[in-house]
Amino acid sequence: MRISATLIGLAALALPGAAMAAVPDLLRHQAPLALDPAATAWILTSTALVLLMTVPGLALFYGGMVRKKNVLATLAQSFAAALLITVLWFAVGYSLAFGTAGDAGLNRFVGSLDSVFLRGVGVETAWAGAPGLPEALWVAYQLTFAIITPALIAGAVAERMKFSAFLLFIGLWHLIVYAPVCHWVWSGGFLSDAGVLDFAGGAVVHVNSGVAGLVCAVMLGRRTGFGRDNMAPHNLGLTLIGAALLWVGWIGFNAGSAWAPDAIAAQALLGSLVAAATGGIGWAAAEWITRKQPTLLGLVSGAIAGLVAVTPAAGFVDSSGAFVIGLIGGVACWFAVVFIKRWLRYDDSLDVFGIHGVGGLVGAVLTGVFASAAVNPAAEGANVLSQLWGLGAVIAWSAVATFAILWVCKLTTGLRVSESDERQGLDLTQHGEAMHDS
Repeated sequence: MRISATLIGLAALALPGAAMAAVPDLLRHQAPLALDPAATAWILTSTALVLLMTVPGLALFYGGMVRKKNVLATLAQSFAAALLITVLWFAVGYSLAFGTAGDAGLNRFVGSLDSVFLRGVGVETAWAGAPGLPEALWVAYQLTFAIITPALIAGAVAERMKFSAFLLFIGLWHLIVYAPVCHWVWSGGFLSDAGVLDFAGGAVVHVNSGVAGLVCAVMLGRRTGFGRDNMAPHNLGLTLIGAALLWVGWIGFNAGSAWAPDAIAAQALLGSLVAAATGGIGWAAAEWITRKQPTLLGLVSGAIAGLVAVTPAAGFVDSSGAFVIGLIGGVACWFAVVFIKRWLRYDDSLDVFGIHGVGGLVGAVLTGVFASAAVNPAAEGANVLSQLWGLGAVIAWSAVATFAILWVCKLTTGLRVSESDERQGLDLTQHGEAMHDS
């Protein structure tokens, strides 16, 4: 009698030893390892680069933009995300994202429990989509994407969310939102079948986290003193350093998503550099025209916006396409941060939706315009309608599931710190520490 992989995974939660004995030599999502040393070396390097994006890159980028009474709390959120998501990815996240269910219909929407606690991931196995890479390396590389996605959301709730609520939220969000969406696009799910293109995470990472950030910002409400108190960044030097680390790490993010050190990886790398430059110039030019002064924060925000926008397209477009995508992405994100946020009066503290949500949307749509089979044969048949369908599915699921998870947090840990704690600062009230001792 054939036992489904899903039932094996469920049994493993209660009886790991017995279930392990029943695991077949190769699960359906695996292949025998045919080691490609060059590809393995490249993805080892890319894994380190993408991890660098969260800690210290994103931590410093966000840490410099909050008020000094909330710096350590902001840094702690990025670091804690790296710790918690690593454990969850090991336990069940990887299996939900890249496993295979016994029921093919169910597998269109989510993975399975066949690889809980990385059962069956051995030195001679590879993920079926990349048989030249050890599966352990594939697990690690994809882990870095899983880490940064919920960590991005921290920027939307900065300076007012309880640390306990943040941990509960990102843990549930990783399992309920990130892992299924990852499966839809990158592991043979229904969006992959529909021809949706997302080279390195425009929808999976940026739109997903951007929409969740907007829902979080609205549900938590504005910071105390929003619109009245001075909430200027305390140290833009830290933000610049963080942005520079993000830019370097993005090489592993985009070029690493080619899974090999080949011509597509080289094009993705070049396109990412070009888009970052045009995004930064586009944002700064918009500031210069409207405010008569380009700001450092605008330069770095525009560069990040350009990188976000090119992410879904990086390995599908030529350098001219990346140039245009970055430029449009930088200007569109500037408009979202300066005007849309002002009109709607929501308090997305560090502009997660304005940069990642809007940048990801722009980039995903323009992927359908500029993707070329001459650059990457996988771009054959690219079109805007497929991209819009994929974006609609990700936006709907991220928004609805995020709202539900926040309610769970509100009913258990509570979402916000008290007004007095918020005024005193989260460094002292949540962590009992201060950035400086005087």
